[in-house]
Amino acid sequence: MFDRLFDGSLMPHGHCLLWRWDLLFLHLGGDLMTVIAYSLIPFGIFYFLRKRQDLKFDGLAVLFASFIAFCGASHLAGLINIWHGYYFIEGMIKFATGIVSLVTAYFLWRLMPAFINIPSVKLLKQRNEELEHLRAQLEETNRSLEAKVKQRTLELERQANTDAVTGVASRFSIMNTLDRCYISYQRYFRPFSILMVDVDHFKHVNDNHGHQAGDEVLARMAKCISGSIRAADTVGRYGGEEFLVILPETPQSPAIELAERIRKSVEALDLPNDILITCSIGVSTITKGISDDDLISQADHALYTAKGAGRNQVVVFDKSRLNNQ
Repeated sequence: MFDRLFDGSLMPHGHCLLWRWDLLFLHLGGDLMTVIAYSLIPFGIFYFLRKRQDLKFDGLAVLFASFIAFCGASHLAGLINIWHGYYFIEGMIKFATGIVSLVTAYFLWRLMPAFINIPSVKLLKQRNEELEHLRAQLEETNRSLEAKVKQRTLELERQANTDAVTGVASRFSIMNTLDRCYISYQRYFRPFSILMVDVDHFKHVNDNHGHQAGDEVLARMAKCISGSIRAADTVGRYGGEEFLVILPETPQSPAIELAERIRKSVEALDLPNDILITCSIGVSTITKGISDDDLISQADHALYTAKGAGRNQVVVFDKSRLNNQ
């Protein structure tokens, strides 16, 4: 039997096909194209698995590639058997192909649940659309949170920089403005002045009309001062019934004129409950060799000089620290 495997003594297919060119063309062409295709498919499978190492079907791929290779070998044997009758070899190849086919089919059905669980293109598209929708919702939520955080930050900044009763700058904010003016003076020697404004006899307002009326007086006075100063000037509540006004690019004389205008405006205020108020103002202008704290002390000293002199007046601090206007 072994000798007859290779002697080719059996009748070739050509005799069965009567050596007709049309039958030979069909059988030879079909087998040749099948052999070429079956030779390329296993290489395609291994190339795909090499590029897609995330897929864990290596064993089944080897079986399937072997099945394809054996099928190609059987067609190759059939091609040869046109001229030489190696039917025993072809039979052995077909028998081996059958075994590989059964093993491949067995493992294919064993892995069928895993194949079924592989998402389809339609399902992947649906999941992508769901993810895109969730991403859009997340971006919208983030934008909303960012807007709320920004709004809350601005609100906190406003609360930190604005006095709740009067609506003008808080002590923290007005002192920051003073620091900036002082730094500008140190660098560029730009003069500036400050006014320390205090409500006269404010305790009487609280005692006679209540603290709510006192808060209303402070709010109206802050509005009056804000309406009397320039856009570049800043007013803030320094503490209690005291207001600090910062006048950038302002030497002493214009500062005194502005302070007098504020004093007259406050005196003319029309307040509820027939409340009448006046204010005392201390003026101080930056000079070489003094700090911003010294400037505050000078304005404060001038203010109390005005109060000691009878109130409702403007006093400017000079070198002698006493100069009634």
